[in-house]
Amino acid sequence: MILYLHGFRSSPQSFKTGLLAARMAALGRGDEYLCPQLPPSPREAVELALQLARGIDPATLALIGSSLGGYYATWLAERLGCRAVLLNPAVHAARDLAGQVGAKTQYHTNAPFEFKAAYLDELAALKVDRITRPERYFLLAATGDELLDWREMVAQFAGARQHVIQGSDHGLSDFAAYMDEVLAFCSVEAGAA
Repeated sequence: MILYLHGFRSSPQSFKTGLLAARMAALGRGDEYLCPQLPPSPREAVELALQLARGIDPATLALIGSSLGGYYATWLAERLGCRAVLLNPAVHAARDLAGQVGAKTQYHTNAPFEFKAAYLDELAALKVDRITRPERYFLLAATGDELLDWREMVAQFAGARQHVIQGSDHGLSDFAAYMDEVLAFCSVEAGAA
C-alpha cells in the first residue's frame, strides 16, 4: 500500500499524484494507492494519515511525501516503522512556513483555506531531529529547488538512500523520469507499465 502525502497548498490533483495513480492503475494495483486531501492543520493531517494507515502492516506500507508531505511522512515513518520516499521534503517546516500564515487557496482547485499561526506550533511538534533507521528512507532532492534547500534535505537524511537531481525544480516537473525508482523502493513492480 502506498499513501501519498501532498505538499502545502497542493492536492490529490497534483501532477505527481496523477502520474503515480495512473501507473498503479496500469499495474492493476490502483486500489493500493491512496492520496487524501490533507487538512491545513498539521495535527489533523497526520491524524488522518494515521487513520488511513491503521491496520496496514508497516512492512507493506510505503509513504511518499512531497514537500510538506515529506515532513509529515518522516514523522509518520518514525511512528509506524514503514518505508518513506521523500520528494524535496520540508526539513524545517515551521520556519519555512512562518511567512504563509493567513488566507490561502489550493493550487489545483482554488479552494480557500486559512493557515493559522497555531499551525506553526503543530509543525514544530512534528519535528524529527534525527531519523532512527535510515534504510527505511529514500530521498529525492533537486538542486534546482527554488523553495527549499536541498543541502538541508541531504543532511537530514544522512545514511538514507539518496538521489540528488542536478537541476529540476521544487515540484519535480521531471518526476516521470524517477517514478520507477520511487515505486521500486516502495516495493511496487514498475516495469509492467
